[in-house]
Amino acid sequence: MTDQTLDPASPYRHGDFAGQTCVVTGGSQGLGLAVAELMKARGAAAIMLVGRDRAKGDAAAASLNGDGCHVSFLSADLADTAGAEAVVTAVDDRYGTVHAVACCAAATWRGTVWNTTADMWDEMLATNVKANGLLITGLAKIMDRQGVAGSIAVVGSIAHHGAIGELFPYVVAKHALEAMVRHAAYSLRMEQIRVNLINPGWTDTPAEDMIQKKFHDAPDDWLARAEAKQPFNRLLKPAEVARGICFLLSGESGMMSGASIDFDQTMPGQGPGAPFEAIPRHFPWENS
Repeated sequence: MTDQTLDPASPYRHGDFAGQTCVVTGGSQGLGLAVAELMKARGAAAIMLVGRDRAKGDAAAASLNGDGCHVSFLSADLADTAGAEAVVTAVDDRYGTVHAVACCAAATWRGTVWNTTADMWDEMLATNVKANGLLITGLAKIMDRQGVAGSIAVVGSIAHHGAIGELFPYVVAKHALEAMVRHAAYSLRMEQIRVNLINPGWTDTPAEDMIQKKFHDAPDDWLARAEAKQPFNRLLKPAEVARGICFLLSGESGMMSGASIDFDQTMPGQGPGAPFEAIPRHFPWENS
């Protein structure tokens, strides 16, 4: 939105998605679904959800479809080049245009400097880096062809600052996104296509619940225990991170592009935190 003046009768107009076509990867649950819910509530005309689980995706799309917003689901494995390419093709075939893209899909499994294999590197970088690069390129081409001054928001992680021992390939992949976003923002500036990065901290999602139980042998009440130790006595919730993403995607953020925003209750480089412990060379989940 080029007009940035305040209209007292409509003070929130810069934050809407009225008439827009949107794409949300990782849209079948958690953060991606929260983003899609907010986009619809703010007037989006069409939303394409992307995810791997067809049953969850179809259910999510069905729950949102209607009330002037057409919501569809595409099953795609973004670890595969063909999956990212299928997203671009489907957006063009179904809608012929796109205004806002939220790249929320990510691999979040664990790996350390001691146990990350070549296959683990390939999967992590393919899902968290290559797929986002292919989507930025492919969807920006549609925006450019249609003369759309669009916006792309990529979800990074507060972990990209490093120093989380069991997230070796994940940290590297998320840090790579900062360079990707800054370069894409620079390259697309004359087309008025904005690209920004948001780096959430520890977030309460279905995927995180699975990760905690699979890789950390967490008990059923792990969330309550974890939240009791946080500065704000809770983990981030998908709805609040979704508002940050929609800020970046909407006219509310004006001409902001190339930004990398940390969204967390902890501060990189803060004082005493994790104890000084050696990184384990073996985890119980490696036996499964």
